[in-house]
Amino acid sequence: MKLVRSAASTATIAALLVGVGCSSLETDAASAEQPSAAPKQPKIKTLLLVGGKIHDWRRIGNVLESAMKASGKFEVTRVNDDLDAFLADRVAPYDLVVFYWTLGKLSHAQKRGILDHVAQGKGFVTCHSGADSFRGDKDWHKFVGGHFITHPAYRKYPVTITKEKSPITAGIADFETTDEQYILEYEKDLKILATAPWKGKPMPALWTKSWGKGRVFYHAGGHDARAAKQPMFLKLFLRGCLWAAGREVTD
Repeated sequence: MKLVRSAASTATIAALLVGVGCSSLETDAASAEQPSAAPKQPKIKTLLLVGGKIHDWRRIGNVLESAMKASGKFEVTRVNDDLDAFLADRVAPYDLVVFYWTLGKLSHAQKRGILDHVAQGKGFVTCHSGADSFRGDKDWHKFVGGHFITHPAYRKYPVTITKEKSPITAGIADFETTDEQYILEYEKDLKILATAPWKGKPMPALWTKSWGKGRVFYHAGGHDARAAKQPMFLKLFLRGCLWAAGREVTD
């Protein structure tokens, strides 16, 4: 028996089929327009090494550790007062080393461990007394980019952002900070990102430099936990960490 369809029925079926086809094409086109989500980058494997004399490295370390963890961008392993963390086999797993230390002395193996590690393409960030670690060690001074000479009293002072282009200071205007300003002897080939006045002349407050294939960021502030908790200190610190690790710098 033949199945007889009316002209109206045939037209209805055809319209439905066309509609389904258009809907499918529209869905495919919309999907094509939507970029696939970028794969989430793993957290930066970070060694936070704090210790030494004079400064309250425990509380400062707490501030730095909390800020990095709160950002969600760093996987932090903290080591207290143990320079053997710089030995080649111990520092090898880390893409970034954050260092807060005053005075002390490096053994040859400790020095070669950290300097060679960064030269291979890793990141290194230090604040304030990182430029007063291992006094008289010229290799360390060259690695960091300078060394401590003296400081005036803890006080409020202005910080000026230089014209050097860097994602660390992008969009940041001049500001005031309350801290212990470090007066430094420093290399001339640094990329100085900010300065503070000292006896009528600009003294570096932030800089970056290369070390082999690696990156070094120095922040002269952070004398104590109160100074380290200042929003602008932490903003620049975290940006410097991302830059040193070779990641996109975002807040």
